[in-house]
Amino acid sequence: MQFKLQGRKVYAYTGTKPLVPAQRTVVFVHGAANDHSVWALQSRYFAYHGFNVLALDLPGHGKSEGPPLAAIEDMAHWLFDLLDTAALDRAVLVGHSMGALIALQAAASQSERVEKLVLIGTAFPMKVSDALLQTAQAGDHAALEMINVWSHSAGGQSGGNRVPGQWIMGGSMRLLERTVAPLYIDFNACNRYAAGLESAEKVRCPTLMISGRSDLMTPPRSAQSIAEKLANKKVVTLDGGGHDLMAEQPDAVLDALIAFI
Repeated sequence: MQFKLQGRKVYAYTGTKPLVPAQRTVVFVHGAANDHSVWALQSRYFAYHGFNVLALDLPGHGKSEGPPLAAIEDMAHWLFDLLDTAALDRAVLVGHSMGALIALQAAASQSERVEKLVLIGTAFPMKVSDALLQTAQAGDHAALEMINVWSHSAGGQSGGNRVPGQWIMGGSMRLLERTVAPLYIDFNACNRYAAGLESAEKVRCPTLMISGRSDLMTPPRSAQSIAEKLANKKVVTLDGGGHDLMAEQPDAVLDALIAFI
């Protein structure tokens, strides 16, 4: 579905279903240099089980016009502007990586509009190495290669895609290559975000945290500081999963979402 927001086109996948104001809404927020497609299984399931679904393309990502937004706070504000445009008052927010920071900030800033919160592959602080920032800023393909390796567990790198003919590493690389333009801006936003603990203390809704035990980018221990500040939380750690959990452990992620939402 396409929206017009601040004069620019915004795309959100709805699972091919129209939005129904009386239904509950789930908003999926992708991570750095990703788009709505990372939520293919999860978004479609909820769309076909009585929920409104908005799997967003953030500004400058996927099918949404740019420019990309440079701060996590700006992205959280933009998210509520999009909900207003869609005439949706409240939502469950599900965010992955950078998207988890956006969802966290949104839940803290307008808690009355967030029914539940899901943080997948999160960390605070979400620091990015100088080497990766520099290669991303230079547009060097090596940045994508580093991300692709660090985003996947050993099992994910060697194979294991349940869809015949598809390869987790290859699919991830193609996604990064077609969304490379905002990579440095996204990483810089994660690197600069400083309000994580303060925001976590302001969250009032139930929160689910999902981590991969083999996550090299945001290992479970790096989310501990956020978890300690959340008043009402559940923590799920998936064995054998890296950072790209929706690709490596799609059914396990969906099962956790179904049970929580």
